[in-house]
Amino acid sequence: MSSTFGTIFRISTWGESHGPALGVVVDGCPSGMELSEADIQADLDRRRPGQSALTTPRNEADRVEILSGVFEGKTTVTPISLLIRNADQRSNDYSEMESLYRPGHADLAYDLKYGFRDHRGGGRSSARETAGRVAAGAIARKLLERACGARILAWVSQVGSERAGALDPLAVTREAIEANAVRCPDAGAAARMAAAVEAARKARDSVGGVVDFAIANPPAGIGEPVFDRVEAELAKAMLSIPASKGFEIGEGFRAAEMRGSEHNDPILHDASGFSFASNHAGGTYGGIAVGSPIVGRVAFKPTATIGLEQKTVSRSGEPAVLAARGRHDPCVALRAPAVVEAMAALVLADLWLRDRARKGVFGLE
Repeated sequence: MSSTFGTIFRISTWGESHGPALGVVVDGCPSGMELSEADIQADLDRRRPGQSALTTPRNEADRVEILSGVFEGKTTVTPISLLIRNADQRSNDYSEMESLYRPGHADLAYDLKYGFRDHRGGGRSSARETAGRVAAGAIARKLLERACGARILAWVSQVGSERAGALDPLAVTREAIEANAVRCPDAGAAARMAAAVEAARKARDSVGGVVDFAIANPPAGIGEPVFDRVEAELAKAMLSIPASKGFEIGEGFRAAEMRGSEHNDPILHDASGFSFASNHAGGTYGGIAVGSPIVGRVAFKPTATIGLEQKTVSRSGEPAVLAARGRHDPCVALRAPAVVEAMAALVLADLWLRDRARKGVFGLE
């Protein structure tokens, strides 16, 4: 099972949803960067469960502990080990899943591949695994902010059929995103989205959503053509998030409806250098970042584990009906922005370090 991501800035997540703890080991972070648990905790607080009536009621503080790799408040270049303890497991809620497969979940797939699985909350297939990613992403974010002033934001742009209005990605602020439980900077759309989530929750069902992201001031020149293009690395990162089902960059699938004269971004030049009159490409050309904002979106399916009765089978193949117990998000997209930001930061930090290594430049300076 692959639980490692990245080439130079490399992370390995570990732990299960209902185990005693989970966490991540970060390799490749340059030495001398100031780092504290508070730097990481802010992002974990945005991802953790139990934040509002629209999310799972599982109550986890998700307090991070730095076990290694930091000395006197600075990174040492040795592996950074981060621990997040589980405190509010209710494993008995999942006793039926030991013998019955949940439709839409990874239960059957794990058994087909490994012949054995941890049925408590889904084990490694649970979205709780992403806590380690978010912790590591906070370190990557700090590295990028120091390196080039990059700013990474993600927000909910759609829940079910409810969509936010047209937004300028560079005008979206963290304050507007965090102003409501849906994490949509369009307040009117957020109210409609909240109603859609609540309706799904009351029906013991779930609903999907879309998360948009924007990376301002990305390091220009990163990206390793042909196969390790910026958008290819971002696609792999985003589609590795549990429940993700679609990825776009720039105009994405809408580009198929456009003509070249409409989609091409006119190139400009002045005293400050090259720039583009538009950003239909989403910030990359030939797989290389050019300094324009990198923008894209990720689609998330409805939560697989729901309270409605669903037809399924047992591990022995006998027909059965399952109405799942346990505590689950009626819409996983509401807590996904922190994870999307983390994966974007991990990709860019790794590509930045790879580009510097290619040039023979090491360290932060």
